[in-house]
Amino acid sequence: MMLISFETIISYVDLVNEEIWSYLVIPLLVCCALYFTYKLRGIQFLQVIDMFRQLLVPAQIKEPNIQKHVGSFQAFAVSLSSRVGTGNLAGVASAIFVGGPGAVFWMWAMAIFGAATAFVEATLAQLFKRKGKESFYGGPAYYMQHGLHCRWMGWLFAVALIFGFGISQQIVQSNTVCDIIGNTFHCEPIWIGAILGVVTIIIIFGGIHRISHVLSMIVPLMAIGYIGIALYILLANIAHLYDMLVLIVKSAFGWSQVAGGSLGIAVMQGVKRGLFSNEAGEGSAPNAAATATVSHPVKQGLVQALGVYIDTLVICTCTAFIILLSGLYTGSEDGVILTAHAMDFHLGEWGRWFLTAAIFLFAYSTIIANYYYGEANILYLTRKKWILQAFRTLTGILVFISTFLTLQQAWSIVDLAMAMMTLLNLIALALLGKYAFALWNDYIRQKKEGKDPVFTADIIPSIKDDLEAWK
Repeated sequence: MMLISFETIISYVDLVNEEIWSYLVIPLLVCCALYFTYKLRGIQFLQVIDMFRQLLVPAQIKEPNIQKHVGSFQAFAVSLSSRVGTGNLAGVASAIFVGGPGAVFWMWAMAIFGAATAFVEATLAQLFKRKGKESFYGGPAYYMQHGLHCRWMGWLFAVALIFGFGISQQIVQSNTVCDIIGNTFHCEPIWIGAILGVVTIIIIFGGIHRISHVLSMIVPLMAIGYIGIALYILLANIAHLYDMLVLIVKSAFGWSQVAGGSLGIAVMQGVKRGLFSNEAGEGSAPNAAATATVSHPVKQGLVQALGVYIDTLVICTCTAFIILLSGLYTGSEDGVILTAHAMDFHLGEWGRWFLTAAIFLFAYSTIIANYYYGEANILYLTRKKWILQAFRTLTGILVFISTFLTLQQAWSIVDLAMAMMTLLNLIALALLGKYAFALWNDYIRQKKEGKDPVFTADIIPSIKDDLEAWK
């Protein structure tokens, strides 16, 4: 009997990933983004001010049986922590390296339209959320079961998310953190992994309230610091700003790119990297969106749409500008190495130190946020406490043992799991989107009447019995 090696299995997985992402996932994501933009009348363009306003609203306590309430900003911080990871530093660099400067334009375009998808999935997560002892919880698995009444679909999604975000991505993120710190400080990654593993266990055993509290402090710090450095580099190179923007647009639409066959590569790289980064439509962020205590589901939908903008239009753009202004993207370096060389070009050795700190904050906050996504779906599959405790311990162990594993195999598993998640989530969004549209219309109606919008299950009587958190 011939045994198939693990490497052979991974090679087959890579082939499947290429077909699924190229011919199913990306086309569906684009179509859904355009459809939701049309049905919501360009919500992501016209409601930006309201997005920021809702971000600052504190937890609106309505349920006395909930011990700890998570505010809009805290839920936003958890989801943004997952979105903002090493992909913002390495993924953007790879998109430019492979697709050229034009990939940046298509990354922007996908983020702008994908924000509508993020709004729909977050709004549905709020609508079908459930009551827990400490906080609300929910996500795609829950709106698949209680909205579509397809528990099998929710099970498939939950397993895919746990496998992709709760296990494989933890290895990817932790490995990156341990390597960059080890290289910078000339110490063994194994010791870094051990320390991070212990700290991770301490944080996640505190539950979603502690997780959201920690991330609400880390996320603003890392984002503001990185944006500040990018602004400094931009101002120092302000004379080249116009030429850089012209280069991006020309590379996205230029005749030379069409003739050379690179236009399609630029489009594909921009769309893929943008989607990998902002996660709009993948079904991960709704797990965090469901935890917020708000008076109307649309409020958290607006906040999560803003997260797509901050991730791609702000933080990914910072990385793109740093690389393009350095002129080093035409060389042989790819990924985070290209970003590191660009930082060295602009800031010298100090730039490498800053990049190390940025990668640590970006990747480690993603580890914590990804854990919560796994926890929310563990709770969907089973209520046995020992399984949740085992998963928490496993997360700390994965952070530690990542120093012994390779990244490429983990990425292959992540890609397959995320493809399954996205396909299932998009099907659910297409079927349940009508409720998000109805909620948006109700929200606008109440705003026009001068009210602070409040939702109750009676507003959508056809699904009243499925709306546990809004009765």
